[in-house]
Amino acid sequence: MTTSASAPTRVRIAPSPTGDPHVGTAYIGLLNFLYARQRGGQFVLRIEDTDRARFVATSEQQIFEALKWVGLEWDEGPDVGGPYGPYRQSERTAIYREYVQKLLDNGTAYKSFETAEELEALRKSQLAAKLPPRYNGAHRELTAEQIAAYEAEGRASVIRLKVPAEGSTTFRDELRGEITFDHTNVDDQVLMKSDGFPTYHLANVVDDHLMKITDVIRAEEWISSTPKHVLLYKAFGWDVPKFWHMPLLRNIDKSKISKRKNPVSLIFYRQAGYLPEALLNFLGLMGGGMPQTSGTIEDKSKAATADMFDLAGMIERFSFAKISLGGPVFDLVKLKWLNGEYLRALTPEAFFGKMRETVFSDAFLKELVPLVQTRIETMGQVGDLTDFLFSDNVMPSAEVFVPKKRTIEETIAFAGELLAVLEATEWTVAAIEPAMKELGLAKEWSVKENFMLLRAILTGKTASPPLLESLIVFGKARSLDRVRRFVDGQKKMLLQRK
Repeated sequence: MTTSASAPTRVRIAPSPTGDPHVGTAYIGLLNFLYARQRGGQFVLRIEDTDRARFVATSEQQIFEALKWVGLEWDEGPDVGGPYGPYRQSERTAIYREYVQKLLDNGTAYKSFETAEELEALRKSQLAAKLPPRYNGAHRELTAEQIAAYEAEGRASVIRLKVPAEGSTTFRDELRGEITFDHTNVDDQVLMKSDGFPTYHLANVVDDHLMKITDVIRAEEWISSTPKHVLLYKAFGWDVPKFWHMPLLRNIDKSKISKRKNPVSLIFYRQAGYLPEALLNFLGLMGGGMPQTSGTIEDKSKAATADMFDLAGMIERFSFAKISLGGPVFDLVKLKWLNGEYLRALTPEAFFGKMRETVFSDAFLKELVPLVQTRIETMGQVGDLTDFLFSDNVMPSAEVFVPKKRTIEETIAFAGELLAVLEATEWTVAAIEPAMKELGLAKEWSVKENFMLLRAILTGKTASPPLLESLIVFGKARSLDRVRRFVDGQKKMLLQRK
């Protein structure tokens, strides 16, 4: 079964509000937007917020603001409405329960009552036997009496997809052709969790069908999940949409783009002074769908002319047929160069406006006042105290950042641990301070050593306005980027010395 060729084109993106909006969301969002606009179709934004353990209350609004900042607009979504709402999955739980019951009734799904401890024991035994961890199907064929007995005990259950024991599932990827998965490699996926919330797999398929999505354009990491989705479409008796799995954004070393190696937060790029037009242009060059230069920037004037496209130009010239399956490299050098070309193309008045929107905004400057007002004697000293907040490259010398009685190797290792802690911490003074102190206790670093190191990384100095308050003003995305660049830079310098 495939989608009718006559169906109006409808595509969607479905980010999860679990943290800062990801640059990959903008990348996949742009591809969906271009596909819809080229075909006169509709672009839908859906919020997948059923992972309540990772849910961040402020993240949804940040997603809206970041995607609009970069230049994307959607035709339907939680904030603009539409004929197929609601567009938040947490508001659709009754729908999922209705449809999962249909699967239980037709025998393509079943209840599973194992406890978390039993499943963990199963996983460990499989790993010990050098087998891939997966559910063993022990509850696939429970009788009505057995189910009633478990429920009488008060045992919670999940609902799993009953994958056929034999055979295979084949689907077409519009970029790769036919892909086949043997059912022995497809797990009996959980569809409904014990808390009554659906997993991604069930909600994704139900929502895409009910919202009449014709083309699923998403990252290639979802290829392994697609046979489960195809089986679900078949279990419901529904038409299957077209699948397009886009190559993942890569770091320079070809690894999957991640916050450990590159800033991945759209908030970072906004706060760091990148122009949204430049970032969207850069994302449009990813994957090879746009006409572009070889990627070198020696002949800057020629490269700029060839590589600079506004959204209208991308709609006109982007070709999905030209997408390369090799992972596009998210090259910050190329992005900075491209951003520079956009900056230089501005009129002085427009450039001044951009400065006032970002590094010299009223909101940012007002946040600086409490940090410096009681520490200066003349207004001219404001710059002396706050220059680190306006500098992009602050790299302290070893004399500044290595505490007494510590080696440079120990210090860099601790900085790596500190980065991981800060990434996982809510960005408030009340949360950062105890998290840093707890790390210090665990690694036997004093509070003085711990805070001195972070001060040096953030400011390049041994003295500054209040450290934690400065972190809050500078923002989480930019603070993490500064620590990340420090750790990577120092590791490279150590390798060069050896």
